[in-house]
Amino acid sequence: MNALAQFLRVRRGRIGPADVGLPIGPRPRRSPGLRREELAALAGVSVDYYTRIEQGRETAPSDSVLDALARALRLGDDEHAHLLGLADRVAGRTPRRRPAAPRP
Repeated sequence: MNALAQFLRVRRGRIGPADVGLPIGPRPRRSPGLRREELAALAGVSVDYYTRIEQGRETAPSDSVLDALARALRLGDDEHAHLLGLADRVAGRTPRRRPAAPRP
């Protein structure tokens, strides 16, 4: 499993259905967090495509897909930048530079 896949799996496990407005079923879940199907639906990508990314079989997801996943996972700016950097490394691209914070 590559670093991008591992990051997505961990983040998916840290956000629950109630955190994103999904109903909670009558029985407790076997594992914490969102199901792949739920995250894929929230991000607007197919379950198969998301599964390939999370399993490390898709190594070059587009920025629009990564942005949608970041929104669905409720990532902050730093986590979103980290996600993009991981995707760059997995795809063999030079990691993008983050813009410098504006000076007062």
